Amino acid sequence: MSPNSRGTTNLTLSVQLVFLLICCYLHAVLRLMAKDLKVRSKSEGTVTCDSEAESLKDYWIPDYILLHESKVEKPSHVPASPVIVFINSRSGGQLGGELLLSYQTLLNKNQVFDLNKEAPDKVLHQLFLNLEKHKRDGDSFASEIQKRLRVIVAGGDGTAGWILGVISDLHLSQPPPVATVPLGTGNNLPFAFGWGKKNPGTDLEAVKMFLNLVKDAKEMKVDSWHVLMKMRVPRKDGSCDPIAPLELPHSLHAVHRVPQSNPLDEEEYHTFRGGFWNYFSMGMDAQVSYAFHAERKLHPEKFKNQSANHNAYAKLTCSQGWFWASLSHPSSWNIAQLAKVSIMKKPGQWEVLSIPPSIRSIICLNLPSFSGGLNPWGIPSRRRLCVKEWTPPYVDDGFLEVVGFRNAWHGAVLYAPSGHGTRLAQARGIRFEFHKGAADHTFMRMDGEPWKQPLPIKNENESVVIEISRFGQVSMLATGENPSKSVNDPLTPRTPSKDSEYDSDEEELEIPEDRKKLGAAASFKLPEDFNLSQGVQMKWCV
Repeated sequence: MSPNSRGTTNLTLSVQLVFLLICCYLHAVLRLMAKDLKVRSKSEGTVTCDSEAESLKDYWIPDYILLHESKVEKPSHVPASPVIVFINSRSGGQLGGELLLSYQTLLNKNQVFDLNKEAPDKVLHQLFLNLEKHKRDGDSFASEIQKRLRVIVAGGDGTAGWILGVISDLHLSQPPPVATVPLGTGNNLPFAFGWGKKNPGTDLEAVKMFLNLVKDAKEMKVDSWHVLMKMRVPRKDGSCDPIAPLELPHSLHAVHRVPQSNPLDEEEYHTFRGGFWNYFSMGMDAQVSYAFHAERKLHPEKFKNQSANHNAYAKLTCSQGWFWASLSHPSSWNIAQLAKVSIMKKPGQWEVLSIPPSIRSIICLNLPSFSGGLNPWGIPSRRRLCVKEWTPPYVDDGFLEVVGFRNAWHGAVLYAPSGHGTRLAQARGIRFEFHKGAADHTFMRMDGEPWKQPLPIKNENESVVIEISRFGQVSMLATGENPSKSVNDPLTPRTPSKDSEYDSDEEELEIPEDRKKLGAAASFKLPEDFNLSQGVQMKWCV
């Protein structure tokens, strides 16, 4: 072959190679364009797959059920698991906003609510009024929606508690069960029922997977715990609101009962009520949580993801001095010196709880999940259960597990397989009484929401009283493997017998008038001629 022919051949091969590279590049560009078009079509609410659209109908609620006086247009398909979705768009950094967009893309936008724009009590109030109205008119579709309705809450533990309180205050004969999306920092409630503790994916596929889990999830009854706190706080003229700087979380709200009958209900005493489903704590853990929330409020740009939040939490635990508490904190902060603690083991029978002098944190636990999924109570041996006359911890047995911790090193033992705190008691109720002492404040926390609690400092007769007692139950949705156990679950190793002292079907005690409100949301008033259920309607100043 001549040199000229070899040169021509090489040139031809080079041209072919360049042409091949150009084709590959164009092919890749076309694929990216197609993918981008597909993503944009989904974000604009366009569903191109018929089977996908059919599956989403299982969660869809039409406008005439959601909106007042909307035109009645009944779909042919009855959804298997109609959902109402509440999302805290500020939770999880940018994740809350992304999750909100995904749910609004897949579902009817009118069944997805941003909690920073819509009040959940007003939303659910209107929804159930609409449902009752259509049921009165003989609408069987509305009846099925109410029977199958499920609520999804995306946010932190405080957000989930907020929604649970609102549902409790509706006094519905058939309250909807709740599924929780782990969008906070600790995510103790979601973890307790199998939804995980890591922040979720926010894309469309991740949301579809979560909806499928909600549809197949099982219902579990969970005890609700009512908190009643009375303390001396000057009121604003003509208002139930306390005078600043007292700042309380969503989980507590100020109320004033009419007529006044309790000696503490004098002019300067204020009553606060609320509820929790996971835990109430006081002491060092609540102080760290309060510092974390205060820092996040001042510098929200530093708390954009879960890992950053966990690192900040760990640093605050160190900076607050709780690893060497006996050296850095006065003994007046110990629980035994701060408060007189009483527990109720049997209905109506209170007894003083003896607390070791070194305990600086006390936790009243309803669910086996605390501080990011840890279990402070642990798993007592059969021998200890027998000696202490305890039962295995259940979420629906009417008992709280009361645990104490000395310092952060003591809390670190929870990371060990058999680690636990100092088990103090199982109780049907617990009461804290604070009188004048060396400390002018302490820190408290309920379901992830902390606050700085003022303590009496003026005179010997002044006091702060906090009483915790059981208040009915709520329905939660559980999926997969989860640590929560029910007295009615046949898979639970030991279930109390029907005639035992801990029978869950015992006769309910009459609920005093001052405990008939649980949640922190403002009470709404139903029309006088309209009754959602057989619940008692109370008049409150809120």
